[in-house]
Formats: sequence, C-alpha cells, structure tokens
Amino acid sequence: MSGRRPATRGVSDPFGVGPSGSVAAPAAALVGLLVVAVLTAGLLTGDLPLPGGGNGGPDGDPARTPAPSDVVIVDPRTEVPGSITYVKAGNVWVQSGNEARQVTSDGGASDSTWSPDGELIYYIETVADFGRFPAQGSPRRYQLSVPNLMRVHPDGTGQELLATGRYTTSSGYTWFFWINEPAASADGRTLAVTSDGPNPLESNVVVQLFDLETRTFSRPNLPETAPLGHQDPTWATNGTSLYFVRNDREGAAGRPAIFAFDSTTGQVRTLTGPGYLAPSLSPDGRFLAATRTDAFGTNVVVLDGSGGEVLRVTDDGRSWSPAWSPRGDAIAFLHFEGGIADLQMVSLEGSGPRWTLGERLNLTEVSGLDGASAPHWFIPADALPPTPPPATPTPSTPSASASGEASAPASP
Repeated sequence: MSGRRPATRGVSDPFGVGPSGSVAAPAAALVGLLVVAVLTAGLLTGDLPLPGGGNGGPDGDPARTPAPSDVVIVDPRTEVPGSITYVKAGNVWVQSGNEARQVTSDGGASDSTWSPDGELIYYIETVADFGRFPAQGSPRRYQLSVPNLMRVHPDGTGQELLATGRYTTSSGYTWFFWINEPAASADGRTLAVTSDGPNPLESNVVVQLFDLETRTFSRPNLPETAPLGHQDPTWATNGTSLYFVRNDREGAAGRPAIFAFDSTTGQVRTLTGPGYLAPSLSPDGRFLAATRTDAFGTNVVVLDGSGGEVLRVTDDGRSWSPAWSPRGDAIAFLHFEGGIADLQMVSLEGSGPRWTLGERLNLTEVSGLDGASAPHWFIPADALPPTPPPATPTPSTPSASASGEASAPASP
C-alpha cells in the first residue's frame, strides 16, 4: 500500500471509493486516510483533463510527445516578468524571462510556492519509506511515500527540511500524515497547508497553519464536510485573510466552493457557490482568479468580492490553476492539449472588472508539467508599479461564525 499522492489523471467518479465519515480508529485508518487523500485530490482532478496515459488528449486530440524530464521548452517570444515556479517530473523549476531552470533533482517534489520576498521556495518532497501498522488485528509492514515540507533557495542551494509527515504512535507503530499545498503569509512567518497531522487517526485533510519559527502546526476552526476536508489555501496580501476550498459532494459529483477566513476575527464566510477551486488573489485584493468546473471541463474565471464572475479568461474546458501576476496585468494558468500540460498566459488590458483579454501566449511548449501542482508568480517589489494599499474583497453575503453558517450565492 502506498501513501503517495494520487496520480494526476482524470477520475470520472472521484467519490466512488470507500466509506464516508471521520477516521476514528487504527483499523479504519489505513483505508480511511487513503480514501481522504483520494477524495481530496479527486475534487481537484475529477473533472480536470490531466494526463492519464493513453494515446491522445481529450475529445480526440492527437497525442504529442513531451520534452524529456529534464527539459522545459520555453517559447522564445515570451518574456515573463519576475519568476514563475512550477513542477515538472517531480522537480521544482523556475521560469524567468524566456528561460527555465531546474531547482531540485530528487524527483518527489510538488506544490512549489514563493516566499513573500522571493528568497525561498517552499514545496513538498515525497520520499520512500516503510511503515508498520496494525490491520485487521495484526501488525503489517507497508511501503509508504511520506510527504516532507521543504524549502530551498531559487538557485537550488540551502535545501532544508521543515517538517516530516512521518507519524509514530505511542505503541511504536509507524505511518504517515499528509502535508500539501504550502502557502506563505504576507509577513513570511506562517505557512498555510492542508494536512491531517500531527495525528492522522484523528483528523481529515484540512487547512492548518505552520509556524516557521516554532515549527509547529495549529488548526483554525474552519467548517468542513467529513471526510472530504479542504484544499487550495491562499493568503490575501493584507496578511490576515485566508482563502480556501471546502470540499463537498452531491451524489457522485464534487461540489467544491471557495471560503474566506479572517484570522484576526475568526470569521468565515462563503464566497462562491459550488464548482470553484484554486483561488488566486489580484494584487489589490479586489478580485480572485479561480478554476471553474462544470460538465464541459475546467476554465479560468475572475470573481469579484461577492463571488460573482466578472470575466471568463478561458472557454476551452482544459485550463486550470491560475496564478495572478503581482503586477495585476496578466494571469498564468495550466492548460492541457494532446495529452500534455503546459503553462499559458493571458494579459489583462484596462482595469477591473472591465478588462479586455490580450493575446494568449504559451509560456512552455510540450513540456509536460505536473498538472496537480499549481504555478506561483513572484516579481520583486522594485519592479512593481506603485499600487494603493491592498484591500479585502467585500462580501455581499452575510458574515458567518467559524461554524460556517453562511448562506452561499446561487449555484453557477
């Protein structure tokens, strides 16, 4: 049995596995923990046209041959301001201007993201390990893939382990807990992650806060639908608002929605109806880029502070995981064509919410990026235009307490 994150491939029924309910006992944990992980990833990949083998892309697209694992092909006509980090073949990459360079080489990386000052990249490195845990009353030995929270300088130096997902019980049994999707707060002191640690027998995969000084996890009181948990945490530039996806289901269909948490008041509010993932805030805090999922696939959209769509960035059904430029004038996102995931970018002309879309450019070509790891964009402060102080999107729905008792906007 492997603890590795589920492969990034399309799943027509991401909720058709295992029992529902909380993981409460060691006997159930071996199945329950993996069910939670599959369900959580399934919400992200259930409708995404991510690579899953076969001889072609969706809708009969002819298959293409991806570049070798140690190569990223950059369109020489592009010029990326600042740097975008993403993952290919389990390694962290950074693209600046019209060049891309590999940062790590261990082969188990995912979920790379910048520190606020651009001096570090946080990511998850999954390593092979063995565990011993009781199942059906008897201890058994398992081959595991244990996620570790890491950081590294963009030039590949200073690689450092911050926290390990390896779990040991008081009886000496060994297992693992998930650590996914690190996102750094504006002050650089805290990472939001999704995790069921430090005891995976007592939690689902939910948003947690990792203190970079004390190296400890804490759990805000956020609403969840057990055992589906949360995904896609991201901080607003005001340093106090945290956006995340609450996973839910209706029958066999995933119903994820974006929520907002105010860390100063503990208030939680519903931002969108079901069908939205992967929020990325505009630099001024007024808008969110997000992935919209529906029966036709996944597209990148822009939402206002009430969760209403103000701009459809793509309409191909094969685009997801947006990353807003710190300049506010472009959005990068993953796109799938012919069996291969690449990075594209669209410029935003004018001012929101009445933007017009500029030319859609390929930032990488036939490079085979890892579709489950979202890109993240950094531009140094001295290269940014002057901007007003960041704002928090203003809700039109009533605020809710941390119990999550807010009314959601109408379903898209």
